Amino acid sequence: MTRGVQRWLVSPVARRASRLAIPLAVVLLQGCATGPDANPRDPMEPLNRAVFRFNDALDSTVLKPVATGYKAVTPSLIRKGVGNFFNNLQDMWSSVNSALQGRGQEFSDNIGRVMVNSTIGMFGLIDVASALQIDRHTTDFGTTLGRWGVAPGPYVVLPLLGPFTLREVAAYPIDYTGDRSSQLGGSADANAEISVLKIIDRRANLLDAGNIIDGAALDPYTFMRDGYLQRQRNVQYDGNPPDEDLPP
Repeated sequence: MTRGVQRWLVSPVARRASRLAIPLAVVLLQGCATGPDANPRDPMEPLNRAVFRFNDALDSTVLKPVATGYKAVTPSLIRKGVGNFFNNLQDMWSSVNSALQGRGQEFSDNIGRVMVNSTIGMFGLIDVASALQIDRHTTDFGTTLGRWGVAPGPYVVLPLLGPFTLREVAAYPIDYTGDRSSQLGGSADANAEISVLKIIDRRANLLDAGNIIDGAALDPYTFMRDGYLQRQRNVQYDGNPPDEDLPP
């Protein structure tokens, strides 16, 4: 990958996005008028669609080609190790949020995974915990707020960052801080390299899913929005959500 692409992926705009997420979402909400036919879950749909198109164009011209090249030239064993390493870091943050949610079994599983994979698994490069059938429970602070009774609020699409609910926008700076992958390097450049690798690895893992969406969805925006909201709702209610899902 060229250094120019690296710098774009972790540009000052991208690195500061977490700090700007909440005020940006508030401005967008205040500046958007909801008509009588507006989707109650997506009152900013025209603006969200515009941001979605911007993100999609950026992905198509930069991120997807880079991820495709990464997948083509990197042996699957190495890519597996990279993914396991970042998943182990995510398990650390999931452990914290499982504890905050009062979920003892999920906390026990997550912390057990971290201990096993960080030691026997060579700092997470090998997923020994899954081989030992220790379940993985991925969660974040946005889900924690939902467990605490915070309503999801409207659907929001942010530049570069993608889909959120307003609750997840509020939680994002904390989730970003809790993600240890952005703080592993000994310098800003090293942290940038790690962040770039994580972004590319995650995008490479989604290439096949993206192709399915492109081929199946008549309206990719609606497909992504409804799928995201349904997933967030299922997570909050352990797969058994109530019938109503209207913002307060």
